[in-house]
Amino acid sequence: MVVKSELEKLGFKQFSVNLGEVETSDTITDIQKLEIEIHLKKFGFALINDKKSRTINKIKTLLIDLVQNKNNDLNKNLSDYISDQIHQDYNSLSNLFSEVENTTIEKYFISQKIEKVKELIIYDELSLSEIAYSLNYSSISHLSHQFKKSTGFSPTHFKTIKAIKRKQIEDL
Repeated sequence: MVVKSELEKLGFKQFSVNLGEVETSDTITDIQKLEIEIHLKKFGFALINDKKSRTINKIKTLLIDLVQNKNNDLNKNLSDYISDQIHQDYNSLSNLFSEVENTTIEKYFISQKIEKVKELIIYDELSLSEIAYSLNYSSISHLSHQFKKSTGFSPTHFKTIKAIKRKQIEDL
């Protein structure tokens, strides 16, 4: 909504805004890009112009959406899912991601899932079994093992101390 509002303030009429992307039928000059960048920076947004950054951003957006909205619907390997969605070879995507982000796609995905687990534990609306199911873990044991490896705490212990701050998505 912020991006849409700022683009309208700048006089853009024909555009669509989706998660992580803006498409316009107008040709945007370098001066307009700079103006957009300045306006959006005030709200914590940045323009991503180079192909590598756009690809990395697409991968991150896919992973975040998968964890937040439809992780349990994943009925294929993560590598196949990403490759199908981005229409590129997974090995090249994986190498690019690792090179730029200094972590693997799988580790990034796990860190997203662990943050979601923390969120769900803090909300205290679902049992650990329901959380494991909703995030497509094969078992509570698998979730617990990954959680402990990532945080140093068991999910049960984390639930009792709740004082540990969750990381923001952009800080992962």
